[in-house]
This record gives sequence, structure tokens and C-alpha cells, in this order.
Amino acid sequence: MEPCRCGFLYRAGAKRGAQTGANPTDRGKSGTKRHLVVEAHGIPLAVVQSGANVHDAQMMLRCIDTIEPVRQVRGRPRRRPAKLHADKAYDSRALRAELRRRGIQPRIARRQIDTSERLGRYRWVVERTGAWLKRFRRLRIRDEKLEEIHQAFLDLGCALICWNFLQHGF
Repeated sequence: MEPCRCGFLYRAGAKRGAQTGANPTDRGKSGTKRHLVVEAHGIPLAVVQSGANVHDAQMMLRCIDTIEPVRQVRGRPRRRPAKLHADKAYDSRALRAELRRRGIQPRIARRQIDTSERLGRYRWVVERTGAWLKRFRRLRIRDEKLEEIHQAFLDLGCALICWNFLQHGF
């Protein structure tokens, strides 16, 4: 780290924060990915951010672990969903085994076996929720240097989406 004239320190990732990485689709500019877990209607259960150069499959278990327990009238709070739908990017034997170990039935499309036509039934719900998050101007482009601030804005956006569902129903 090198001090500059104004007293701030230059370090790796200082421009857009620590949770950024070289975006492979945007000429290597630093960027952030948002990983969402939603329920069947599109209500966000968990949102996690990572650098743009991190593969989606590496963040799947972290997303599953951040799901908050749902309170029920009786019994223990349910911690995880019963089944999980995902696209071909998450196709891995290790991920399937880990999901089964956690009591989640994986519904992951297999590469070179399953067609992309059947994925659209469930994937559009996640894509729609991601589009709802991008409606909030602060979440379109990440300008915050601290990842905690950007995560707080993501959580606030998810809370507003949940509030909208409560106001207008399913």
C-alpha cells in the first residue's frame, strides 16, 4: 500500500471495493455479481455479492447458508428449501452431493443432457427478481467502496420487494 498526497491509501480493489473482480465480459473492468435465492413467487430469500470473476457455482452454498429461518406455528423453524432449481452453470457432482447432504433435493440441469427449453419455467422468476432489484437506482451500478454498504443496499432492496408483495399480494 502506498500513501498518496491526500492521505488515503491505494490498495487493490480500492476503486469499487473488496468484493469486485475483473469482469470477463466487459474488457476486464472491475464489477460485482449478485447471487439470488428466491422462492417460487420471486420473493428474495438471500442475496450475496461477489467479484465478477467468481464462478456462480462457488457461491451457491454461501447463498444457501445465508437463508434466514422461517417462523412457523409449530415445530422448529425451517432452515432451507426442500428443493432447489438451478441452471447448467451449477452442474457439479460435488454441489449435488452437498445439497443432498443438507437435505435439499437438487433440480440442476445437466450439461449436454438437458435442454435449455425446460429451464425457462423456473429461471424467469429469478431473472425477474434481479430486474426488480435493478429498478432501484442505487443498485444499478455499484459506486460504494465498502462491500458492507452495498450489501446493506441489496438487503434494503430485497426488503422493499418483500414489502411490495405484502402490499399487493401474490
